[in-house]
Parts: sequence; structure tokens; C-alpha cells
Amino acid sequence: MKSVSALVLLAGLAFTTNAIAATTDDVQWVNKCVRDSKGMGAPPDVVLKYCTCMNNKMDDNETLSITAWEKTHVTEAKACDKEAGWK
Repeated sequence: MKSVSALVLLAGLAFTTNAIAATTDDVQWVNKCVRDSKGMGAPPDVVLKYCTCMNNKMDDNETLSITAWEKTHVTEAKACDKEAGWK
């Protein structure tokens, strides 16, 4: 019984670690997008909403930055513009 409990605990830790890593990765991508968008005339809260929206639309395995990805995904960018209140 102790070994089953230990396995369940280890599995839970593995999932928690992966979730934390994904969250950290997302924050890094969103922060880069915010930096890339600085000086474009939108208030900081709008830029953050836009970048978060775009990050959420991207596949977790995407290697392009949000700024590069948005250039080839116009439909998603327009939807995030609207959601964030950018335009």
C-alpha cells in the first residue's frame, strides 16, 4: 500500500512540475510580446491582454515568438485585437 501511495505522489508531482514549467514558459513568451509591443500606442493593460490572448491561441509546441507568429496568423491576431480592445 505504501508503494502505491508513493507512486501516486510521484505522479502528482510530475504533473505539477509540468504545469509550472508551462506557466513559466507562457509568462516568458507573453513578457517578450509585451516588450516587442512597447511604443505601439496601446495602454499596457491592452497589450498584456492581447499578448495573453495570442499566447493562448498558439500551440504549446510552437517555437516562434508571439510577434513572429502573429504575422502568419492574421485571423487570430484580429480576434485578439478585438478581445483586448486594441483597435
